[in-house]
Formats: sequence, structure tokens, C-alpha cells
Amino acid sequence: MTSRIGWHRVTTGRPKKEKEKEKEKEKEHAATAVAGPWLRVCVTVLALAAMVAFGVVLARLTLQPSPASAMLTHANLRPGNSIRAYLGQPAFRDTVKQLGGNVLLGVPFGLLLPVVSPRTRGFVRIALLTVATMLLVELIQGALIMGRAFDIDDVLLNTAGALLGYVLMGRRLGRAVHPRRRRRWWSQRRS
Repeated sequence: MTSRIGWHRVTTGRPKKEKEKEKEKEKEHAATAVAGPWLRVCVTVLALAAMVAFGVVLARLTLQPSPASAMLTHANLRPGNSIRAYLGQPAFRDTVKQLGGNVLLGVPFGLLLPVVSPRTRGFVRIALLTVATMLLVELIQGALIMGRAFDIDDVLLNTAGALLGYVLMGRRLGRAVHPRRRRRWWSQRRS
């Protein structure tokens, strides 16, 4: 709606471009509203299956007895001791294998937990869940598995890997699958 005041035209209402953008957003929202819940369920189930598969791999890697190394293993309760020992090894390949392997073992926690459950989103929650899980694995290793020992540095490296996975991709994946729904201020005032 336009009117003439003096020599200038005054436009009331919103410009056409804004209206067109709003209509496009409404169409996109309508299209994703139908596919959105099904897609979220499928992705969540797929992530849950990947988490179970990761659990099997984790158990095979960490809970297998190693009788040959029973005499060489010892528990480490001081943070940093094993990491210094790995860094002091003459073979760089062994250092990368030990440190990198422990970091990579934690990455799936940071990637999959936010997708499986939106309540696990957040830096602190990912860290706490990873620490709890890895402490349990290390305690089982130390108490029940021959040739394995509890190592606090493994827990720290696994947690660092989980946080790395969360920062690089897990946060985005979690938000894509489980977007936050915020109430608008005017709907809060009416309630």
C-alpha cells in the first residue's frame, strides 16, 4: 500500500522480498514438518546401532586377555605417567599408536551421544559420560582381565577424543537431528 505525501512516496507494510522470503520459509518448514520426525527417528536409530557396534568394538579392543603381557603391566593412578612413558619411547610409531589410539577410541562418544539423546548435548555432559564409561572399562580391565591394568591416562585420552569428536562434528549432528525449540516471548507472556 503506497500513498503520496508531498513529492515522496511512503510505503506501508512489508516489502515484497520479505514476504517472498517468509513464504519460502513456510514452504520449507511444511516440507520438513512431515519428513522431519521420521528422518529424526531413522537417524537416531542408526546412531544407536552405531553406538552398539562401537560398544562391541570397544569390548573387543579393551577387554581381551593378554597373558603374554601379564608380567609387564602395572596400574597407573597418576595422571601423566603413562603419557610421559609413551612419549619417551624410542619408536615414534609406538607413541602414535598408543596416544592416538586412545584418543580415537573416545571420538565416537562425542559424535554419537548427542545424536542418540539430546540430553547428552554439552561439553560437560559428554565429558562426564565418557569419563564414567571409560572408568568402568578400566576398572574391569584392572580387576578381571589378565594382562591388562587400570590406567588413568587412558581415561584422560579417551575423554579428550570424545570432546574432540563433539567439538568437530557431534555438536552439529546433535543439533541437526534434535533442534532446540524455543518458545517466543509473546507466547510465554500469555501462559
